[in-house]
Amino acid sequence: MSTTWDSDQPPPERRLTLAGMLRVMLRGAVLAFLVFGGLLVLLLLRLVERPIFGLHRPITPHITQMVCRAAFWVLGMRFIRRGTPMERRGAVVANHTSWLDIFALNAAKRIYFVSKSEVAGWPGIGWLARATGTVFIRRDRAEARNQTEAFRTRLLAGHKLLFFPEGTSTDGLQVLPFKTTLFEAFFDPALRDEIAVQPVSVIYHAPQGEDPRFYGWWGDMSFGAHLLTTLAAARQGAVEVVYHPPLQVAEYTGRKALAQRCEAIVRAGHAQAGADGGPRLQ
Repeated sequence: MSTTWDSDQPPPERRLTLAGMLRVMLRGAVLAFLVFGGLLVLLLLRLVERPIFGLHRPITPHITQMVCRAAFWVLGMRFIRRGTPMERRGAVVANHTSWLDIFALNAAKRIYFVSKSEVAGWPGIGWLARATGTVFIRRDRAEARNQTEAFRTRLLAGHKLLFFPEGTSTDGLQVLPFKTTLFEAFFDPALRDEIAVQPVSVIYHAPQGEDPRFYGWWGDMSFGAHLLTTLAAARQGAVEVVYHPPLQVAEYTGRKALAQRCEAIVRAGHAQAGADGGPRLQ
């Protein structure tokens, strides 16, 4: 059964104009050079970093962060970070709106994503995900023990693992109920008293005059079409990443209680940013 979320209202159709095509070519070329050039530098540095530091990555995550910050400059989008990313060991959970979340959350803090195993095989995206240390998981209870071991190793090594507990992306106007399964790993005896979980709200502000769902990527929307629409936009909006205070895992009775609290905080932050109207876009 698919877990993909869909909306009752289809996304608006957008026609690609000549000016839009020119913006696609210009922005696309610069973005491709930035991303794949950064990937090449990262891989070369990793050849030195891995034999010396092993699982620890003191250098290469900075490359990822710089590339992701620069990507918003190329797109012409405002990037806003609020709150303070935690320094202690632990995980991060956020709502999921778009493939742009990868850039937004990496730009805000050096993190490592937890993603479904299918992503590893996606052309381009899969290569980038593997190179940047993504943890791939299979949604199979038989794999639960292996996944917990992988999380334990990475979290105790100081890696900030980022989860999307909704399990799918949306139109950006809402936060779906959090699935609780992956929260179980945080209660592993070796982790429970050692880590915290930091909720993060990611809010997109559409370009002035555009559908508020402009940056949302959901249902059967293709990555290619959404990428073209984003690159072609004459005006861009903004993305806001809000870091909420971390929650100590040991203070919760189990995965459901922790997941519900994280969901409530992320939803409240998302709603508050929407109520405030976000940054003023010219």
